[in-house]
Amino acid sequence: MRANPRLAFHYGLTIFLSAFLLFQVQPLIGKMILPWFGGSASVWTTCMLFFQVLLLLGYLYSHWVVRFLSARSQSLVHVALLAISLLLLPLSLSADWRPTGAENPTLRILGLLAASIGLPYFVLSTTGPLIQAWFARERSGAVPYRLFALSNFGSLLALLAYPLAVEPLLPTRWQSWLWSGLFVGFAISCALLAWRGRHGESARAAHHEGEVAPRGADRLAWVALAACPSILLIADTSYLTENIAPIPLLWVVPLALYLLSFIFCFERKGWYQRRIFLPLLVAGLGALAYLPTLGLNALPILAAMGINLAAFFVACMVCHGELARRQPHPSHLTGYYLMLASGGACGGVFVGFVAPYWFNSNYEFSIGLVLTALVTAAVVLRGHAFASPQRRTAAWAAAAAAVLAIAWIRVDDHIEDLAGARVTARNFYGTLRVFAGGEGDDAYRTLMHGRIIHGRQFTAPGRADQPTTYYSREAGVGRALTALAHRGPLRVGVVGLGVGTLASYGRAGDYFRLYDIDPLVMDLARREFSFLSASKATQDMVLGDARLQLENEASQQFDLLALDAFSGDSVPIHLLTREAFAQYFRHLKPGGVLAVHITNRFLDLAPVVKTAAASFGRQARIVTFEGDRARQVFHSVWVLVSADRSFFADPLLQVAAEIDAPPNFRLWRDDYSSVFAVLK
Repeated sequence: MRANPRLAFHYGLTIFLSAFLLFQVQPLIGKMILPWFGGSASVWTTCMLFFQVLLLLGYLYSHWVVRFLSARSQSLVHVALLAISLLLLPLSLSADWRPTGAENPTLRILGLLAASIGLPYFVLSTTGPLIQAWFARERSGAVPYRLFALSNFGSLLALLAYPLAVEPLLPTRWQSWLWSGLFVGFAISCALLAWRGRHGESARAAHHEGEVAPRGADRLAWVALAACPSILLIADTSYLTENIAPIPLLWVVPLALYLLSFIFCFERKGWYQRRIFLPLLVAGLGALAYLPTLGLNALPILAAMGINLAAFFVACMVCHGELARRQPHPSHLTGYYLMLASGGACGGVFVGFVAPYWFNSNYEFSIGLVLTALVTAAVVLRGHAFASPQRRTAAWAAAAAAVLAIAWIRVDDHIEDLAGARVTARNFYGTLRVFAGGEGDDAYRTLMHGRIIHGRQFTAPGRADQPTTYYSREAGVGRALTALAHRGPLRVGVVGLGVGTLASYGRAGDYFRLYDIDPLVMDLARREFSFLSASKATQDMVLGDARLQLENEASQQFDLLALDAFSGDSVPIHLLTREAFAQYFRHLKPGGVLAVHITNRFLDLAPVVKTAAASFGRQARIVTFEGDRARQVFHSVWVLVSADRSFFADPLLQVAAEIDAPPNFRLWRDDYSSVFAVLK
């Protein structure tokens, strides 16, 4: 059959546009819901779970309509589905889904996503296999798998465009309108193809010479090879975003590499070669196994991320390359994609739903590494023709040794991580552990979130009330509280509880209101540390995202509000926008002080705070203290903000310095922020 260039372009355009919209909406909707759920890295993990499950449902729908409906019925059903999805535009979030603080975050996020983007995303997810099946039906003898590479190219372009062009240039409300407009164009294009194919031949009636039906073992291999990179993708993204920042940039890079491997493997067969990628896989899995034992401090951040992402890409290339080698006849195309989606969804459910509620620590990345080694070894060796039984035995023995070595490295690392832990617990917001260290008067207890210290307290009776880590009297918040003490009893708000260190400043008559989104943090601060129980101040603890709670409360008239809700170097951006600062200042007395903790290895947040403060006509000064390890006091950077000019004249605050900010630095808002502008 002679190719029709216009028809081929129409098919290509539709599948490209669907993939572009499918992956453009993921970082967009993730960024829109972050402020409602504390800016946690787990928000993106849950979003990935939703997207993968819905992708599976979309592929299941495509397989069903192609296998069991006539061409005319396929056309009518899909056109109707496209029309209904248009009724849900433009993309927006319903305020009814805003959390109050007591709900299960995972279920709340899944419900919110289903209500806001569920049907349009479902329709987009059906397009890849459905359009390829229609293309194969209309172009008999043509191989549609290159359309899968085109689909992944559209996805990759969407992912790269978001952090590089869309996010820095457009507010989220404009992003929503632009996406909705493009979706209308996609729906029209797809509906025309559906209507065109209404007189075609159904899959049930078609017969293909030389067709070989896939076996059960083939389907199992498809699922396993798809599941391994899915587990690695979500677990590795969670690791990076938890320790750096839950931002679209770090969501996008691993996912972009994941899609790039699909493009290389499905566009043409020459890209994936076993003799190159299998040795690289052994080295890469070894590097990924060992890298977490170094932590992010042992290597420069770019080197650590480069090794991490390069090894991850190699693992994806091997898994997806082996999938491409096992492509069935196009008549089984929808079933093939259904198995791929099933594997991806299994990985998403395991990391996003099972791991946070069944594990007491972050084991899923380690499990993903071992499974990848095991599955790829089994798939490659099982189908390889060995010259002799001895070589077969040697190959299997070498593969088993490599798998066991990777497992040993990860198990040993987890044992070392948990050694000496008094408490190890995990929930949606991450893994928390309490350790004991030191001896005698120097004995202390530490709360860790992942690999980040969230608070430390001396256990010797004479030192238990000493503020440590980032909250010493020389730190910005300590100087501010001491300078304000002459006013008499203070009302103090604290966003981010940690172990309750700031409560050690509380005096009789003072009032401390402590906000934290994680109930596990509150429980451990009470049970394992004594800052709260020993404080002379009256205290109230408020569970839930601090910004949402502040929005719902009457003005608290704080003398000082301390903002310290960061998980290590992970920044909840929704707490640093102008709208967030408006709430902080609403809760401060006219002469009150906002203290913002901005200690960070990777981001310079001082311009963000200064610009927000200036937009309200307030002064901002930075206080840096190098720390004192003998007293368990760490290097800290705080920005103090006040409308009272006399506050900075206090002798304790003479160390507060002016903030240098780029002259054209753009104010962060709820619908605009760009981490590129603050990278160190």
